Amino acid sequence: MKSRPASSTHLHAHHAGDASHGHSVEGRDPRVLGWSLMLTMGFALVEVTAGFWANSLALISDAGHMATDSIALGLALLAQIIAKRPPSATKSFGFGRAEALAAFINGLAMLAVVAWISIEAAKRFLNPSNVQGEAVLMVASIGLAINLVVAWLLSHDKESVNTKAALIHVMGDLLGSLAALIAGAVIYFTGWMPIDPLLSILVCLLILRSTFHVLRQSYHFLMEGVPAHIDYLQVGADLAAINGVLSVHDLHVWEMTPGQPALIGHVEIRELQEWPAVLHDIKTMLLEKHGIDHITVQAEISATEKRQ
Repeated sequence: MKSRPASSTHLHAHHAGDASHGHSVEGRDPRVLGWSLMLTMGFALVEVTAGFWANSLALISDAGHMATDSIALGLALLAQIIAKRPPSATKSFGFGRAEALAAFINGLAMLAVVAWISIEAAKRFLNPSNVQGEAVLMVASIGLAINLVVAWLLSHDKESVNTKAALIHVMGDLLGSLAALIAGAVIYFTGWMPIDPLLSILVCLLILRSTFHVLRQSYHFLMEGVPAHIDYLQVGADLAAINGVLSVHDLHVWEMTPGQPALIGHVEIRELQEWPAVLHDIKTMLLEKHGIDHITVQAEISATEKRQ
């Protein structure tokens, strides 16, 4: 009689001696992103309407930022929910990588918004338009307050790379609101219209720096790069220095989910009888010195030892 296939839950279980963490992302409160999404989306609609009515590129740009923030927050919320799902028969590592994927998409979306604002600003420099400074000043003040509230909410989640990406969106939008506020004040008190596209370009340059950081961080994670806080060469040297280890090869270090590094590799030893003690030393060293808890190491008998 054929044995019954093991269940997905059983196969993903962590027993004594295995890594202490699971493959799902726990402890994230979706209400933070939910409230942030509602506030940002609601005011984006108000601001874009006021921006076209006041003919202010700075205000429209800020509304565009807030609309992009809404998309970013929506993706972040969706990714956060997906990341909590446990591993399945087809996704054995779980869904934690969905957060980095959403962060990468958010970064690309922000680049598109920056490009659009830059093109519109160039047009305004060539053909200045009249802007209603008083309306811009009032709406931008409200937008600045809302962005401060949303940034405060998002700052409470310090672990999620995706929430950090959404926070960068909001911080960029906060700069947009501040620029619109300054533009409205300058136009209202002096009537100098070029301040509107000028400040829009300035905000774009500030946002680009943060956006490239998010893209670089999420891309590195999606490409299974070595975590920034881990020295790959030092890990290899420390493994080779363990008593009983002759050599180390086929070594890989990456993050399965943000903040949870993993390691796989092959280790040559003299005799299989030594392996339990060697493996214990390997696990202890990797956890205490490098913070790597999830490891899979294959023991191999040295070819030289086999011939003797």
